[in-house]
Order: sequence, then structure tokens, then C-alpha cells
Amino acid sequence: MKLMDFWKPLVILSATAASPGALGADPQVDLKTSAGTIRLELYPAKAPKTVANFLQYVKDGHYNGMIFHRVIDNFMIQGGGYDKNYKEKATRESIPNEAKNGLKNELGTIAMARTNAPHSASSQFFINGKYNDFLDAANAQDGWGYAVFGKVVSGMDVVTKISKSPTGSGGPFPTDVPRQMVIIESATLVADKK
Repeated sequence: MKLMDFWKPLVILSATAASPGALGADPQVDLKTSAGTIRLELYPAKAPKTVANFLQYVKDGHYNGMIFHRVIDNFMIQGGGYDKNYKEKATRESIPNEAKNGLKNELGTIAMARTNAPHSASSQFFINGKYNDFLDAANAQDGWGYAVFGKVVSGMDVVTKISKSPTGSGGPFPTDVPRQMVIIESATLVADKK
């Protein structure tokens, strides 16, 4: 075996380790909710500004005590903007839309929520309950789409449980609010992923 042949598998392994989803390569966050824990893996190589923004909110304790205020079965669950009294929490400046990063709004991915303005995302996020391809930049009516920046690596059963919650009106929202409040008790960076 030539020396060059020996190194080829190592190059392939190293490229795999750097790709989204590679074990140990990307930061992970635990969302401990009143319905169970959801572990997210984030992809800074694909969405650096979005991941940095989300992690700063996590480090600041912004998500602790927030609720999933918009839940639509077979679509998505959305949170990160309102507390248990339906009071909107103050946020930092909006971030640039990084939806054109090659990641898709597939089942179990996490993406930034925003208004009709493409670059209006701040703290609110959603977890896709199916492949919502119409939210991808390539298919979006506004040409931007919604920026995916990670995915659920454990606790998808919790996401499904939340998505099946009976909903109605609540606070300022006329529909899609879980009748039994789903609270994000804490959001923490996972220090050791072993």
C-alpha cells in the first residue's frame, strides 16, 4: 500500500466530521420543557450568525420560562418570544436571513421565525413537524425562506407530543395556542456530548 492510499480514508473521515450532524462537531442545546426534553444540534458552519444569535439567547437565559405559543399539528411548533403571561420579551437586534445555506426545512429541523420582512428574525424559532419545503429559500414566494440552523437529535417524541396538543385562543392569539401551556423550563448548552 502506498503512503498516499493510507491517507485517503483519513481525509474522508475528517471531511465527514466537519459536516452537519457529525458526532461531537457541533454545539448542542437541551430545551427542557414541561412536556419533556428536546436536544438540538446546531450548525455554525452553515448558519454562523443564526447559531451565534441563538446561543447568546441561551446563555442569557432568555428562553427560560418562555412558552410554545403557536402549535400546528403536521406543520411546526413555535416558541421563544412570549412568557407564561403572553408577554413578549425584549430582544436584541434582528439578524440577517441565512436561509440560503443549503439546509432544508425538513422534519425535525429548527429554523428562525420572522415577520414578512426577510431579515427580521430575533429570538423566536420553530421546529418543523414535517418537511415544509415551501419554507426553503429555493421555493419561497419572497425569495428568502426561513433559515434552518440545526435539528432535533433526541426528543422528537416530545416535539410530536407538543404538536398534538389541543389548541385554541390564548393571550393575544386567536388560534393555535396549546390549551395546556407548554413551558420551556430551561435552555442549556450541553457541555459534554458523550
